[in-house]
Amino acid sequence: MKLQDLTLKEFLEKTASNDAVPGGGCSSALLAAIAASLTEMVAKLTIGRKKYSDVEERMKEIAMIMSENRAQFINDIDRDAVSYQLVMDAYQLPKNSDEEIAQRNRKIQHATKIASYIPMSIAQRAYCMKDLIKETIQKGNINANSDGKVGLLACEAAIKGSLLNVRINLENIDDEEFVYYMTEKCNEIENNTF
Repeated sequence: MKLQDLTLKEFLEKTASNDAVPGGGCSSALLAAIAASLTEMVAKLTIGRKKYSDVEERMKEIAMIMSENRAQFINDIDRDAVSYQLVMDAYQLPKNSDEEIAQRNRKIQHATKIASYIPMSIAQRAYCMKDLIKETIQKGNINANSDGKVGLLACEAAIKGSLLNVRINLENIDDEEFVYYMTEKCNEIENNTF
């Protein structure tokens, strides 16, 4: 069963268990999905209100974008879990000979790079969503302002959590160019977010 198909209660209980998944990566994707959902809600609570007729078309556009983002972030919950499992599977490979050790190390490196790309993509997409959330808070239905602000906080937490996961994976990657590139991307997103 996919993590995204669990009830909220089941997901949280599984997160609280001694299983490694879902962990911080899956939770960061969920936070991004919550951010998109709250922003979509604020936009929809703005649409059709005479007071906000001048921003109605923009709110329709934002609601559609957030709906698409929400769906992607929900899928990212399972993408992160799968990437973590790839790393764990690579660590379980035999190491009885030099050849097996070399193959195991290559697979660990490859899997860990994949496990870095997933949270980086979450962080990048959440970062791109941030300005739209701010716009929705600024122009949207004032009665849903606090909902939009909670969405912004969830977005920032998703970005920070995803970048933490990228950085922890980078510690186990030997490819210096890859590590440098991903570290620069992390720094760029952090410097422009916080």
